[in-house]
Amino acid sequence: MSIITNKFEKMTINKIKKAKNNKKLTMITAYDALFAKLFENHADMILVGDSLNMSFAGKKDTLSATLDQMIYHTNAVCQGAKESFVILDMPFGTYSNKDKALENAVRVYQETNAAAIKIEGGVDKAEIISYLTSSSIAVMAHIGLMPQYVRSEGGYKVRGKTQEDKEQLIKDALAVEKAGAFAIVVEGVLSHVAKEITAAVKIPVIGIGAGNVTDGQVLVWSDMLGFFEDFKPKFVRHYLDGANLVKEAVSQFREDVQDTSFPNSNEEY
Repeated sequence: MSIITNKFEKMTINKIKKAKNNKKLTMITAYDALFAKLFENHADMILVGDSLNMSFAGKKDTLSATLDQMIYHTNAVCQGAKESFVILDMPFGTYSNKDKALENAVRVYQETNAAAIKIEGGVDKAEIISYLTSSSIAVMAHIGLMPQYVRSEGGYKVRGKTQEDKEQLIKDALAVEKAGAFAIVVEGVLSHVAKEITAAVKIPVIGIGAGNVTDGQVLVWSDMLGFFEDFKPKFVRHYLDGANLVKEAVSQFREDVQDTSFPNSNEEY
């Protein structure tokens, strides 16, 4: 049975692994020092996601993110959340073969304080993950609905709808575990299938759109806090009405400026 606790504990790979069947893990994305600092003492892990180009650059998918961008944003996050376990999402095209993957992962380690990297893929990426982990790179895997596969897959499709696909997902999970991944993100998978995946491996499974049966959950912060208005995925819960709160605040600022109530005598030199 998992333990419910609000006490923040600085995470390490060993602590993350030991959380399996003991503690539900939380992970949230961040892209800058300001929000990373706000999240630091509340989330077990911070993911610098390639989702930044969708949420903040207005792109239709994650594929345009570059390694230079990811390194820049990871450095900002690490500066804001010095005690957090920070994971860099390796962008599309940076791990197409094992030598390229290692070269780029080494660059991440040399140029940032990221504790680990995340890559998408199961059986097809197991050899690359094994090569990285044997070279002292900590890897979080990502299977199921994989945003970097959106064009080759013809869109975002929920996984696990057939027996064949369920079996493939379990094979993917077992393959990345054997390759040395310390945890797995499982995205967009039917909950009963996610439950089987979680039971099949000894490392934590972090779900997103996979029900509450996994070892933890991850959300994009702009989704979770209600800042992203273009659409709301079914699996997202808004914990804050961020977009409307910001609009109301800016509208109030405009009103205060126009009627000269801002700044007042206490807000001037």
